[in-house]
Amino acid sequence: MPETTIDSTQLSGLELLRTAMTMPDRPPFIGDLVGMEIEELEHGRVVFALRTRPDFANPLGTTHGGICATLLDSVMGCAVHTTLEAGVGYTTLELKINYIRAVPVDGQRLTATGSTIHVGRTTATAEGRVIDEQSRLVAHATTTCAIFRGSR
Repeated sequence: MPETTIDSTQLSGLELLRTAMTMPDRPPFIGDLVGMEIEELEHGRVVFALRTRPDFANPLGTTHGGICATLLDSVMGCAVHTTLEAGVGYTTLELKINYIRAVPVDGQRLTATGSTIHVGRTTATAEGRVIDEQSRLVAHATTTCAIFRGSR
């Protein structure tokens, strides 16, 4: 079954994300690979969650740091995206992550929150946090994104 296409030139970033994530035949996204669930999509703030699983393991048997990195890059980038006008794109320029604690691969629910700090004409910055089921900080990060406004 072909995916429905969305005209990103007609929808703001927030409208595009809300539309895409609620479509029954929505376009695929990185979250499908790791089982991300979208919990909140607001202007400048998003919340995604997932459950750890055995195939997320690093050689030490705990959740690989790339899982938190993917969560953080996703929530921070999408937080920036929610603030952009129709037809405006972005990409991650820089991602800085601090890992605080190891997470088991036994189905722990990790929740990531991303919030914008600054959205300018050509760059944006955002911050993110991942917490576990006990509300303990697992990792936190910042990002810088390039904004592509085209010729106006």
